[in-house]
Amino acid sequence: MPEAVADGRAATRGVGPLIVVAVLAAASLTVAFLGASPAPVSAHELMGATRDPGQAAFVASHRGDAGSAPENTLPAIRAAIAAGFDYVEVDVALTVDGAAVLMHDATVDRTTNGFGRLSQLSLAEVRALDAGGWFGPAFAGTPVPLVEEFLDLLAASPTRAVIELKGEWTPVAVGHLVAEIDARGLERRVAAASFDARTLALVARESDVISRLAILRALPADVVDAARSLGVRGVLVKGSAVIARPEIVDELHASGIRVVVYTFNEDREWRDAVDIGVDGIVTDRPGTLSTWLASS
Repeated sequence: MPEAVADGRAATRGVGPLIVVAVLAAASLTVAFLGASPAPVSAHELMGATRDPGQAAFVASHRGDAGSAPENTLPAIRAAIAAGFDYVEVDVALTVDGAAVLMHDATVDRTTNGFGRLSQLSLAEVRALDAGGWFGPAFAGTPVPLVEEFLDLLAASPTRAVIELKGEWTPVAVGHLVAEIDARGLERRVAAASFDARTLALVARESDVISRLAILRALPADVVDAARSLGVRGVLVKGSAVIARPEIVDELHASGIRVVVYTFNEDREWRDAVDIGVDGIVTDRPGTLSTWLASS
């Protein structure tokens, strides 16, 4: 408003300090914003340095400790945590009403006393099932866990986790899962894994921090390019596919991408995997694998 300025030089002297204050304030806000934005989890932070041939891989306990308790149940998770395995791996899928529960199969037939497709059952129906009686009388009445219950156990421990998101997830379901992970401060200890590229993209949209793993049954011709295009920290690959193309381990490592194989349960498989320098092994026999690695 120039009509209110009696002395141009006085006005200029007043504007200078105001500009400086404004710039400093903006800079402070920028620093505060950047400081409040956590950095993405690096592959090194999540899974350690790339392994050399012969170096011990980390152990990921498949579906909890499924050898000592019913798979993907809280008793199996507690057993894996108590045993001190590097990672616990679980499968999480959606009910018809969008609730996330621990379940591997598309149907509940094999691991509960019920039947039918999980995607056609409500949370109330799933929670009413017995997910432990098939394993043994001591586990009769064990319910199918909510993902929140699993995350609560994980948060109370130092264990890391690989959470496989089964099937195609909705934006709402992914947003809820990420919020639950963040609320427990687990975003730096959890990796989200999936066969589905769209689901992985939804996780990336919801979180700049949580690591993602692409699950592959077969290896594409250019696996490094595929992993880069997905923006993942690692690939979780069927073990036999990696053993058939051992050179891809060095190729992925050169790009900072980790290699985890599934599901290896025998000594000869573990030896083959370690000999080519894979970073992690998913197994149904985590206790035996841990002992084998320590003695090898």
